[in-house]
Amino acid sequence: MDQRHRVRQLALQGLCCLDVQGDDVLDLMMDFIGDCNASPNTIASARNLLSGALADTDRCNEFLKRHCRHWGLERLALVDRGILRLAVHELLTAQAPPKVVIAESLKLAREFSTAESPRFINGVLDSVVKELAIGNGQLAIGDGGGNGDGNIDKGGGGDGDGAGE
Repeated sequence: MDQRHRVRQLALQGLCCLDVQGDDVLDLMMDFIGDCNASPNTIASARNLLSGALADTDRCNEFLKRHCRHWGLERLALVDRGILRLAVHELLTAQAPPKVVIAESLKLAREFSTAESPRFINGVLDSVVKELAIGNGQLAIGDGGGNGDGNIDKGGGGDGDGAGE
């Protein structure tokens, strides 16, 4: 298993635990990551990713509310919510190319979630990437709202807000 994937696994486990138990167990999660059988670099990277995703939770949630069409955050499966928050944090901070972030998120979904989760996560993250590309002034595929129609749009299609409801 490559180091970056292990980092994401550990950060996801931390996010899920903190989502259930609350921020009071943050020190325990950091200890859990430190006690895993991984290199010091992997441990430090996992702790940093977890800390960054936690600090970015509100911003990530705003993106997810816009792109999880017809799904409130509270309705998402715990693991799916954690995968999505982690991925949106990585996309917002440009820690890895979008294709890598999506591929890793799908791998996490196949490992830790349901059979339907990879498809759902792929759709949400594709929509987020399109919004970020439009926000950065890049040419986007589709309307930025995740409809996946494959049409090239220079800003004229769709309702432009990317909102799901």
